[in-house]
Amino acid sequence: MASGGVEGSAELRIDGAAKRFGEVAALDGVSLQVARGELLTILGPSGSGKTTLLKVVAGFEKPDAGSVKIDGVEITALPPARRDIGMVFQNYALFPHLTVERNVAFPLEMRNVTKAEIARRVAEALALVELAGYEQRLPRQLSGGQQQRVALARAIVFNPRLLLLDEPFGALDRKLRETMQLEVRRLQRRLGLTTIFITHDQEEALVLSDRIAVMNKGTIQQIATTTEIYERPANDFVADFVGESNIFHGTMSGTGVVTLEGGRQLRVSTSAVPGKRVGVLMRPERFASGGINAFAGEVVESVYLGTSFKLRLACEDGLELLVRQPARGELPAPGARATFGIDPDAIHVF
Repeated sequence: MASGGVEGSAELRIDGAAKRFGEVAALDGVSLQVARGELLTILGPSGSGKTTLLKVVAGFEKPDAGSVKIDGVEITALPPARRDIGMVFQNYALFPHLTVERNVAFPLEMRNVTKAEIARRVAEALALVELAGYEQRLPRQLSGGQQQRVALARAIVFNPRLLLLDEPFGALDRKLRETMQLEVRRLQRRLGLTTIFITHDQEEALVLSDRIAVMNKGTIQQIATTTEIYERPANDFVADFVGESNIFHGTMSGTGVVTLEGGRQLRVSTSAVPGKRVGVLMRPERFASGGINAFAGEVVESVYLGTSFKLRLACEDGLELLVRQPARGELPAPGARATFGIDPDAIHVF
């Protein structure tokens, strides 16, 4: 388990993966590629197909169509035990009657590794997840975070070509979840291990990923870097699912001008041609007290969030906006009048 890149860390390619359960298309022709050493997060709501896709990669589900390849070699029909893939689940899946040491050693024992090599690799894996000294404890004697570290050590101890994590922090409290996110990212970068991470948590995806694949109804809506997914979503679904948003629709009525459905005109920075129907995204935190595109109205809801104020503004022309502002001074009370603006460069047109 060498630092700086696991032996055999691999490139993954999925082409046209399809899977139906009765009338439901869990996967509808999904294709994606994960580069060697990359951490790709598959993000989507419940029922979007993300866990089915993970099971197809792991070998727990056979696709109705399509192929799965690791380093160019097709593994679609290969049983899970022969894929050399490490997995971490939300429920840890530890053996309750085995010690930490024996749990981590299990994949090596199944591969007939020598006792001396098992001892060396287990010690190294436990040190990597900061559990040295816990070798003889049973799972029930560990906290949730410690149990998840044991599961992670077990998943990497045999030098897998690929690591799959299926919502591994869902059972942890928020603070511990955030700590584990950073630990997984640190470990993944240190090992250079090709990783697919499944989550429905948008913040988790933004923290962890090199790239994010957003899924909905069995299809990939967009694959891009974290910045691009947030700043330049491809469609309404991605814009709404990732982060807070104000989404409107309209028509390009001139160069750099969108006329919204209610008649309001916005100055925007886009190459979209006049006459084209477009979507408009304005992130709540992009508004300021001034700006070219001004929105005046009444505060109908205001919430103090520590570092920011979250306001809902009912505009005079009927639009409703979500606005976030730094928490300075008094929190505007419902009924107060306010005006906010947003620069053309801060508006995403899609």
